[in-house]
Amino acid sequence: MGKKIKKEVEPPPKDVFDPLMIESKKAATVVLMLRSPEEEILAKACEAIYKFALKGEENKTTLLELGAVEPLTKLLTHEDKIVRRNATMIFGILASNNGVKKLLRELDVMNSVIAQLAPEEEVVIHEFASLCLANMSAEYTSKVQIFEHGGLEPLIRLLSSPDPDVKKNSMECIYNLVQDFQCRTTLQELNAIPPILDLLKSEYPVIQLLALKTLGVITNDKESRTMLRDSQGLDHLIKILETKELNDLHIEALAVIANCLEDMDTMVQIQQTGGLKKLLSFAENSTIPDIQKNAAKAITKAAYDPENRKLFHEQEVEKCLVALLGSENDGTKIAASQAISAMCENSGSKDFFNNQGIPQLIQLLKSDNEEVREAAALALANLTTCNPANANAAAEADGIDPLINVLSSKRDGAIANAATVLMNMAMQEPLRLNIQNHDIMHAIISPLRSANTVVQSKAALAVAATACDVEARTELRNSGGLEPLVELLRSKNDEVRKHASWAVMVCAGDELTANELCRLGALDILEEVNLSGTRKNKFSEAAYNKLLNNNLSLKYSQTGYLSSSNIINDGFYDYGRINPGTKLLPLKELCLQEPSDLRAVLLINSKSDVSPPSSMEDKSDVGYGRSISSSSSLRRSSKEKTKKNSYHFSAGFGSPIEDKSEPASGRNTVLSKSATKEKGWSSLPISR
Repeated sequence: MGKKIKKEVEPPPKDVFDPLMIESKKAATVVLMLRSPEEEILAKACEAIYKFALKGEENKTTLLELGAVEPLTKLLTHEDKIVRRNATMIFGILASNNGVKKLLRELDVMNSVIAQLAPEEEVVIHEFASLCLANMSAEYTSKVQIFEHGGLEPLIRLLSSPDPDVKKNSMECIYNLVQDFQCRTTLQELNAIPPILDLLKSEYPVIQLLALKTLGVITNDKESRTMLRDSQGLDHLIKILETKELNDLHIEALAVIANCLEDMDTMVQIQQTGGLKKLLSFAENSTIPDIQKNAAKAITKAAYDPENRKLFHEQEVEKCLVALLGSENDGTKIAASQAISAMCENSGSKDFFNNQGIPQLIQLLKSDNEEVREAAALALANLTTCNPANANAAAEADGIDPLINVLSSKRDGAIANAATVLMNMAMQEPLRLNIQNHDIMHAIISPLRSANTVVQSKAALAVAATACDVEARTELRNSGGLEPLVELLRSKNDEVRKHASWAVMVCAGDELTANELCRLGALDILEEVNLSGTRKNKFSEAAYNKLLNNNLSLKYSQTGYLSSSNIINDGFYDYGRINPGTKLLPLKELCLQEPSDLRAVLLINSKSDVSPPSSMEDKSDVGYGRSISSSSSLRRSSKEKTKKNSYHFSAGFGSPIEDKSEPASGRNTVLSKSATKEKGWSSLPISR
């Protein structure tokens, strides 16, 4: 036998690198491997990075700082399926980091991520690509990018995926997208409501909740509500309410129903199928405050439509709302009060609340919660408007005192509503007297000083309604209420100015208050307002005339006439006609003016003797301004002076005219040349 010869092993080619097994414990090293051309290394590097990112938010930030994001984005379009899958998984996790989101937007990789939603891709890629989009869609800029790259359509398609994680991620992303109106419109065009409704049958509560929240947003649009109704969506929603095991979904289901009830067709459908009665019963009997609150909100939304109010009234919704007023939860009380406010537009409902509802609302005015007080006051304001019976019911329920207390509330809405109720009650004299006895005139001053124009307007109306007698006006005057009322005449708000003028007109009903208003400048302000074509109103003109009726001298000088109801008393004087905007000087100032060639001021004084001011007694032969004579002194010399110069008042209080025997000067207040001078006073004959 021959000798066995050992076969020699051929050495590897010189241009081939020997395999190297590396164990890395540094993330930075693995990030460097992302730039490798070898698919196996890329796949393993991505897998390691995915596990690292899963461990916490700090690791995501570390990967961002190491520059891992940019090379990973290139792997989203890699030819190798495993590499592409692993890279997608990483972005599904990394995209929850705000820094990564910002960088992804800058790198504009949205198109690459959306491409992973293609039907031919495996489920795991769908899961993490949709997760990435769900995380990204939380910010507006990313929403726009997803929408512009056509991401909505593949997301809707994935709602029918067999994988629950894919459904959940896709639904979450869609929910974020539909916050934008344009996306909601596109959603309707893509007929997305049926697949969303199918998710209500899911065995996973989180998916059901996301579907309901999405429906709650898109049903704000009428077209979506119609699609939901046509897809029998209301049946799904009612079934959820009837299932006690799904009580964690009841609140969101009610929100969707609330939107749907705004449409009359939907309201009729739900009423015909018995759903409306179930809804009201559900709201009244539920023990969960948030459910009761949302049920009341649903009623409020629907009740803005008159036909809906009629259907609600037929279903005796009032009983349900009164029951909800007794809830221990403040949110439910507020929602029920707001629903009552909406139902007040129905006369039948308004009458129902006369015996049931008003007493409970009065009690809510005493609540420590300002929002509860505001909502209750709003309901009472609507209930008592144009309804004397309800105004009486509010008074009989001892509502005046708590209403006046609400006038000092911190919430403007509560103050305005309370003032409205008091105004409605004051339309009846017995109630008005009762309100006055509760110190309304002092309490209304603070609202008059409010910076809120609605409060100012309602407060002025309350003054107009309650200051109808001398005692009330005196109390308002003594409490310092006239000053803020006069200031409201300067308001740039038309309603405030109109209502303040109305209140001033009422307050000018007695001489003392009218004089105080004039002293505070009301007459000057109203005159300025009435000279403006845009600011004046009928009430400002009426208030000005009412004040003029308590200052007949000014009225006569401005208008040239007095009405038959204007009675001249001592102290009336005729200065002559003045132009609009010209201030009429008082007698004291006129007396101190130097003599001139203008006609004397005509004074009415029925006293038997007139004594000049003490400061003038020693100034004989000196004329102080326009001469002023009393009627008693005129009688003594009238016979001998009427031939020279005669003045008289014509019937009906026409303007003073001068006898033709002496020509008039350029204005109708020419001083008589034959006026006598006595102890410093120029005596001018005036016949009565």
